Amino acid sequence: MKEPIVADSTCLIGLERIGRLDVLPALFEPILVPPEVHREFGISVPWITLEAPADRGLVTSLKMLVDDGEAEAIALAHERGWRIVLDDRRARAVARRLEISIIGTVGILVRAKRTDVITSLDALLTELEACGFYISDDLKTQALRLADE
Repeated sequence: MKEPIVADSTCLIGLERIGRLDVLPALFEPILVPPEVHREFGISVPWITLEAPADRGLVTSLKMLVDDGEAEAIALAHERGWRIVLDDRRARAVARRLEISIIGTVGILVRAKRTDVITSLDALLTELEACGFYISDDLKTQALRLADE
């Protein structure tokens, strides 16, 4: 059984740029995105479900701390009690304070490698970096170790 998630746009954009959006539905289902994330991503795919968070007050409060897409995604994940895909350090800290389980793009790729969805983590991390996706040296080293590369 696949895990449900709420996704932020950074992961969607990064994976789309390297032609590996297929990794998400291979690992997760359902995949929810709020309206602002959908707008930021700008691409419709059949396996993404659009859902607005119900708690507009929480969204408004979160917008004082993170960008609009992150605020909606965090609120939606909080409402659903689901894991969220977040890469931004500040947004991750906010989600942690709300006790939301988090995975990042690199974590998704590690999971994909460990479940044979992808064959080479190192190659995809290099492609992501070439597209402007920042990955610290420590994170890259840790991810490659976890993926046995």
